[in-house]
Amino acid sequence: MDTTTGTGTGTTALTGKGSSGGEAGAAPRSVRAAAVVAAGGLAAIAALHAVWVRSPWPLGSPAELAEVVVGTEQEALPSAAATAAVAGLLAAASGMVLAGARPDSALGRARLVRAGLWTVSAVLAARGLGGLVVSGLDLQQAPARYTEMDLRLYSPLCLALSSLTGYVATRTRRRAHGR
Repeated sequence: MDTTTGTGTGTTALTGKGSSGGEAGAAPRSVRAAAVVAAGGLAAIAALHAVWVRSPWPLGSPAELAEVVVGTEQEALPSAAATAAVAGLLAAASGMVLAGARPDSALGRARLVRAGLWTVSAVLAARGLGGLVVSGLDLQQAPARYTEMDLRLYSPLCLALSSLTGYVATRTRRRAHGR
């Protein structure tokens, strides 16, 4: 019996030993890979929001950005400060996912990081599911381009990032609590 997890498998996803590889005390490759993908996605989205503080890139105009990305008229675009705050929160979430994937480090075991992983996963899940429901059932007065992007990209991406973050949180939790 594996005394670290209480399972009879002889390997553990928490020590990194066995079929999943990795160093003793480190998270297994699957957890590290999930963390890198989630953190990379969150960082890329953070960078895009940082660009949107000053530019509508990759779209042609602020009006098009409002229509396709926010689902509003240009006058209702969030302020530069709000957009910068979102960029900062996404960047912090990216760092938190990477830190959480290192349960052998003090930062990876920190309660704030552990709670943050679950919070990031929950917020992304709520955004993803909410977007699918609202856009899928056409419950809001949004431009067709936004609704299409929400159903094809924004909501599924949020759900994927939520799943990856939740996977990291789940697969590192026992180690984080010193068991």
